Formats: sequence, C-alpha cells, structure tokens
Amino acid sequence: MKEKTLKNLRSEIDALDNKIQLLIASRADLAAQVAQVKKESNTQDAFYRPEREAQVLSRVIERNQSLLKDKDVALIFREIMSACLAVEQPLKVAFLGPEGTFTQEAALKHFGHGVSTLDCGTIDEIFHQVETDNVHYGVVPIENSSNGVIGISLDMLYSHDLNICGEVEIAVAHHLMMQDQSQEINIIYAHQQAFDQCHRWLSNHYPHTELRPVASNALAARMVKDEPNAAAIASKAALNLYGLQRVAKNIEDRAGNVTRFIAIGKDEIPPGIEDKTSLLVVTKHEPGALFDLLEPFKSRKINMLQLARHP
Repeated sequence: MKEKTLKNLRSEIDALDNKIQLLIASRADLAAQVAQVKKESNTQDAFYRPEREAQVLSRVIERNQSLLKDKDVALIFREIMSACLAVEQPLKVAFLGPEGTFTQEAALKHFGHGVSTLDCGTIDEIFHQVETDNVHYGVVPIENSSNGVIGISLDMLYSHDLNICGEVEIAVAHHLMMQDQSQEINIIYAHQQAFDQCHRWLSNHYPHTELRPVASNALAARMVKDEPNAAAIASKAALNLYGLQRVAKNIEDRAGNVTRFIAIGKDEIPPGIEDKTSLLVVTKHEPGALFDLLEPFKSRKINMLQLARHP
C-alpha cells in the first residue's frame, strides 16, 4: 500500500512539474513579446527595471502560504525573472573576481543566473566597465558589519557619474584552506578586509605566519591551489571551485558577519514604495556644516539609517 501511495504521489509531482514548465515557457513567450513591443515603439524604457522586480517579489512573498520559506520562494521567482529577462535582452554584469568571490555571489543573488558576468580585478575596473558601456551593471561591496564602509567604493561613487540601482546583503563566512591540509602553513593570502575580520583568530592560531594581502579572497584561493605550504582565507564557494581542503571554518571574529553590496549603473531608477536613498555629500570644513546638512531631515521628519564619514 505504501509503495502504491508513493508512486501516486510521484505521478502527481510529475504532472505538476509539466504544468510548471509550460507556465514558465508561457512567461518567456510574454517576455519576448514585451521586448518586441519596446523595439517597435522605440521606447526608452530600460529592459531591466529593479523597481518592477521588487514589486513582483513583494507580491510573491505576500501570497506565499506554502510550506516553503519566503526567501526560498523569492529565490525561485528571481531566477525565473532572470531567465525571462535574458530572453528580452541579456544583461551583462561586472563583479570583483575571479570566480568564487562574495561579490560574484551577490551579483547572482541580485540579478539571477540568467545574466552573463565579467570578473574584474579591481573595484575601479568595475566602475570603468559600467561607465564605458562594456557591461550594463556592476556589483561592488559598500559596507561590512564588522569593518564599516568600504572606502574605495565611496571614492569611486564620488568620481564616477553612476547611480545606485539596487542592493543585496550576503552573509560572510571565512574559511582557511590550502591544497593539502597536512602541510605546514608558511604564508596566508587574503583580501585585507578578510584579515581585518579574522584578526583575533589569526593572532591566536598563526601569530608568526606571514599574512599577504591580495586583490580578493577568491584570487587567494586560486593562488594556493598550486602553491605548497600556503593557505588562503576565502568562501565555501571558492573552496569547492578550486578543489582545496579546509583547514578551519568560520574563522571570522564576529558571528553574523554581513556585507552589503550595491548594483551600479547608468539608469535612473524611478522611485518606489520601499526605496532606500543613499546620498554622497561633500561639506565645507566649518562650524555648523554638519548641522546645516542634517537639519532639513529633522524638520521634515525623515529618519536616517546611517551616517558615515569618509576622509
């Protein structure tokens, strides 16, 4: 009886899978029609509309009465939208590479796997790729819960005429890895931010080992793949991608370490209901300058989530 019931349940699942696939195909057809209408009408509407995606995902979560978690349902629909958008117009997104970085994870979480990606060696290069139209968008880190704002990203926002088009948060867990964990560790590679976030752990476990900063944690992982007696601090994704062995996991000093990333582009995003506005302001170096800047927010009862000073 149990075997028959299991068979029946699997048949129902197969039937639902067929319906889901047909519905996704219909959605892709509609996306193609949207692209055709935009082309024929010569409309200037951007193919990627983050405020529209936010509305869709918000409704998806509101409707969710299933056993699935809201974030999982939202992830499924994010990927459907990403694949359908690729039918309209494939997006190209730049991230801080190489493969296996938290920035790549943030880019795919925000845009979905339907986009094509370009890995860049520096944050400066990401801004350059967007500004010269080699990619539609770029994703860069802007703030970490342990280290605060990312200064180079603020500098680039100030010096480039680009807009913030979205944001995404990634939980950051650092792992120590190498090609053969039985070897002695003579040098550890990582991004400077990772060294800062793992300072106490490293001081306790490897107080005399050389720490050498590199452009990204994923680059560190790629380097130690072929270097004996060398270790890297990187993500679980980098660990698996480069076939390394884990020496220690979750070595960050503070639990709940989160990095906030922003998507940058040339498009001006129409205001939405749940938008967050970020302002980059330069004030005069004189008494009362900060008060003059903040007083209009108080008088208009506008709450601020954060105020950060950058030299």
